[in-house]
Amino acid sequence: MTTIRIGIIGAGRIGKIHADNLLRLPGASLVAISDLFAGPELEQWAAERGIGRVTKSSEELIGHPHIDAVFICSSTDTHASLIKLAAQAGKHIFCEKPVSMDIALTEEAVEAAHRAGVKLQVGFNRRFDHNFRRVREHVQAGTVGEPHIVKITSRDPSPPPAEYVKVSGGIFMDMMIHDFDMARFLCGSEVVEVYAQGSVLIDPSFKEHGDIDTAMVTLRFANGALGVIDNSRQAVYGYDQRVEVFGSKGSVTVVNDHPNTAEVSTSEGIWRDKPLPFFLERYNAAYLEEARQFVDCLLRDKPPAVDGYDGLQAERIAAAAKLSFRLGRPVKLAEAIESAHAPDAIRHS
Repeated sequence: MTTIRIGIIGAGRIGKIHADNLLRLPGASLVAISDLFAGPELEQWAAERGIGRVTKSSEELIGHPHIDAVFICSSTDTHASLIKLAAQAGKHIFCEKPVSMDIALTEEAVEAAHRAGVKLQVGFNRRFDHNFRRVREHVQAGTVGEPHIVKITSRDPSPPPAEYVKVSGGIFMDMMIHDFDMARFLCGSEVVEVYAQGSVLIDPSFKEHGDIDTAMVTLRFANGALGVIDNSRQAVYGYDQRVEVFGSKGSVTVVNDHPNTAEVSTSEGIWRDKPLPFFLERYNAAYLEEARQFVDCLLRDKPPAVDGYDGLQAERIAAAAKLSFRLGRPVKLAEAIESAHAPDAIRHS
């Protein structure tokens, strides 16, 4: 193939971001978009971009004979079933994270794609960030020696609305899942044990919905290295995204991206602008790069940069964190996987 013909399922914020990025990419042709609530506004938006088809039916889009691949950007509860439908139709798949909030469902979806012989990439866009990718390159090159400690800070500038918190799956599955994937990516080793602690320190409504807004998780990797992740739903100074890998030969660190590098120094102090305000600004280039690499893997018949197994492992770590927080003790990943496959009466007891 010289051109990948693509359809997007879900025309919310992230679906439109992917659409605009795909329209910029050589080798990609965006031919259709579907959304359950598609109407004149979406039709006009699509027409302005030359997208030829708008439909309310994801099944119709998946079955379209002139579509080679789909971007699944709909609500999380639809991801697993849409992956299965797309796989059965022989379509390659890009799916936003998480694949689902149930390990068993994710396993089924990943297996369906594997069995059908289609490529499945999961939308962990931070792997494509210019800063984090450089950390990974240094670790792989041995610059810092054997990794001993991985530290990840991820803090949002403001909490999401209560309506979102109700359906988000909780801080470990919704927010920290990016950091769980990043921990595996940077350390180059699998997580084997998780210990999670958390509090409600920002907004009492999180507790009302069975969630927390502040969390700290420690990880133990198979290679013996340790990890520390901290998350907060509210950093008053902006979007806080920092990483450090400390190893036997040194360390590599990433600080926040800022709108500019100007620093003002006077007798009263030293100032610079706050970090970039949120994820759309911080990871704008990463979204484009992940789409570019997905298209490239189809054109060149290469494995996806972030495959279904990566998505599954991040969910397993998130499930272990949720279980650890509930039980108040460290949890082996194997225990969390076993618990996830237990009958509901046992799993939620």
